[in-house]
Amino acid sequence: MAATIQRSGGRGRRTMNEINMVPFIDVMLVLLIIFMVSAPLITTGLVDLPSVGKSRQQPEHVVQVIVGTDERLKIKVDQLEPESIVVSRLAERVKKAQGSDATSPVVISADKNVKYEAVVQVMDTLQRAGIQRVGLAVKSGAAAK
Repeated sequence: MAATIQRSGGRGRRTMNEINMVPFIDVMLVLLIIFMVSAPLITTGLVDLPSVGKSRQQPEHVVQVIVGTDERLKIKVDQLEPESIVVSRLAERVKKAQGSDATSPVVISADKNVKYEAVVQVMDTLQRAGIQRVGLAVKSGAAAK
C-alpha cells in the first residue's frame, strides 16, 4: 500500500512517499548552463612540439643509447662501435662517456617496433641519474613515414 491513512480525532493524515523532482531538475539545468558557458573560456595548456625538419646539426660529442627490437641496450659514444649494456649500469656508463662535460647530449635511438615502455624506462633511468640533456632520435623528411 503506497500511502497509509491514520485516523486520530476525525482528521485523515497521509504520508507522502513521492519526491518532488522539479527543484532537482532546476538545479541540474542551472549547472549545465554554467558549465556550457564556462567551458570555452578555460584555456588549455599549449604544447610547443619541435618539428623534425628544423633540427640543428648534430653536436660533435654525442652519447647514443640504442634500444634494439629485442629491447636490449647498446651504448655508442661518438663514432665508436656500440657495446652492449644492461639498464642497471646505463646511467653510470653514460656519465663516464660524458666525462667532464655534463651537458653533452644523450640521444635514445629505438626501433619503431620497440614497446613504448622500454624507451620510457631508459629515459627514466637517465633522468633519475641527473643526466640533463636526453633526447630521442627521429628520421627526418620523407624517410620518416
